[in-house]
Order: sequence, then structure tokens, then C-alpha cells
Amino acid sequence: MVKARLKKDDTVIVTNGRDRGKTGKVVRVMAEPGKVLVERINMIKRHMKGTGPQQPGGIMEKEAAINISNLMLVCPSCNKPVRPVRRRLEDGRGVRACRSCSELIDKA
Repeated sequence: MVKARLKKDDTVIVTNGRDRGKTGKVVRVMAEPGKVLVERINMIKRHMKGTGPQQPGGIMEKEAAINISNLMLVCPSCNKPVRPVRRRLEDGRGVRACRSCSELIDKA
């Protein structure tokens, strides 16, 4: 199993596609197909049928999954898009670090 370079609650920037240049927060990482749900990115419209008075029908907007290869992590300290590098700490844990500023991205 390969460690994911993106995790939930990471801030990412879109590098390709119609939402190129937009930033958002990762909502969900789907490990098997290599897709990610990002908040307010890759919005699609779905026509939903009403299921009663509490759930009216209509056109709903929701996020669609975007391929992980079209996203880059934004470093929290230097605020640049980076490909994180894996580092080993003294206690043996593997953490992600920024390539440009060498700060740790994963907190304790």
C-alpha cells in the first residue's frame, strides 16, 4: 500500500482542468481509484427526484471527484504548491515535508 500524498483537511490547488488555479480543502480521499473530493471544486449538477415533503426535488449542486494527479498540496508555512517528500523522524514515524522550505506538513 502506497502512502497518500494528500490527506483529509489538506489545502490543495488544482493544476489542470476547468477549475485550474482554484484552491480548496480536501473533504475525502478515495484510495482505490486515486480520486479526491475537494470542497467547492469540480461542481456538478444532479437532477434529484423528491422523496417527500421534507426532501423536495430539483437541481442539486455537489462536488465530483477529481483525479489526484491534477492537484498539488499547498504548504501551510510557505504557502506554495509543492510535492511533499517523506521524511523519517527520530522515533521512526514517517511524515510529509515541504520540498522548498523543508518544514513538516504533518503535525505531531
